[in-house]
Formats: sequence, C-alpha cells, structure tokens
Amino acid sequence: MVSEPAALQDFIEKDIAHVLIDLRDVDAARKGFIPGAVSLPAKDLSTAKDRFPADKSAPIVLYGDGIDSDAFKTVRGWGYKDTSVLSGGVNAWTKHGGKLETGAPGTVISYVPKPRPGEISIEEFKAIAEKGSPGIVILDVRDTDEAMNGMLAGAINIPAGDITKRLKDLPKDKEIITYCNTGLRAESAYEDLKAAGYKVMFLNALIQIDKDGKYEITKK
Repeated sequence: MVSEPAALQDFIEKDIAHVLIDLRDVDAARKGFIPGAVSLPAKDLSTAKDRFPADKSAPIVLYGDGIDSDAFKTVRGWGYKDTSVLSGGVNAWTKHGGKLETGAPGTVISYVPKPRPGEISIEEFKAIAEKGSPGIVILDVRDTDEAMNGMLAGAINIPAGDITKRLKDLPKDKEIITYCNTGLRAESAYEDLKAAGYKVMFLNALIQIDKDGKYEITKK
C-alpha cells in the first residue's frame, strides 16, 4: 500500500495519530527528515519489532529515498494492516511542498490515538448503509483503484486527496458520511468537508468490502 505526500501532510497538519518511520541511514536522516519521523534504518528494522506499538491498528508510514517493499512486507507481516510506504520518498515529499527538519530525529516509536470528533457509530453506519436514506450521502474516499474492487451499494467515490477540488460534486443540503479502509482518510475528508460548511460524519473503523458490495466492519 502506498501513501501519497498529500495524505501524509493531512495527517501531520490535522494531528491525526500515526507512526512515521525514516528508513534511511542516520546521517541522511539528520540532514533532513519529515517532522515527527522516527529514525530506524532499514538494516535494523527486522530486529525492531518490539519497539512498535502494541496496537496493531496503528497507521504506520514508512519512507526512504524510494519505495522499500521489503520494509513494507516486514512491518505488514507483524500484523500492522494499515502499513504504507510514502510514494516517491523524501524527494516527492519536498516536491509536494513538505518541509524537512534537521538535527536528531526521534528514536522512540509511540502511538497515542486521540478521541475524534465527528465519528459515527458502527451500528448507525450499518443501518444507513443497509437501508439507505434520501437525506444522506455515503462517500467512499479511498483511491479510485481501491473503490473499483468493491464499494458499498449507493456510495459515491471521491478520493480524499481530491475532496477540496470536487466540492461542487457534493450536495450541501444532505448529510455526508465518509469511509475508507481504516478511518484515517475518512477523517481527513471529514475535516475538509466540515471546513467547507458541510454537515458530515465519518466511520472510524476497519472495513472490508468485496466486489458484490458485501462488507465487514470491525472496531480499531
């Protein structure tokens, strides 16, 4: 799974809890690292399992100079389902306008999720998804390729990174409920829509959807 620089920037700016790992060697990290990153060189990753959060729902974002598929497989193999690699690494981050900090990056991995405003309960979400409502729009904010592999019946898809560009496609006279695979992008979209004056809530849970639209939701 790949994270785009825009999505990571949203997590940082909106203070959405996540773990950010700089896989480059220590000297490279000191010359410029993404704010909030923990330095953990790729060569040391395989022995660092005990340093990662006990909460396997923690979103883990890995980055280096490119895409490190081996690091992704290692962390995903430890049970962290919401593991991703920053697309394009540090170069893509700076090209996107992201800032870097210099000096000594952190070395202690911590994950402290915070209560989030705007959450809809799983039970209420299921009721709306199954029965529908003329006054509610269910918005799938996953990337288009993800949505093509299975989407909730009646939902519309606008990737989280495109929300602010496509506000005109969403009605302001209806309530909008956003969802993604883990709740992270759903929350980011919630923040953007709320700032634009929409009535909105989001699903903060893990959801799996098959090609027929059947789904399974579990708490994080």
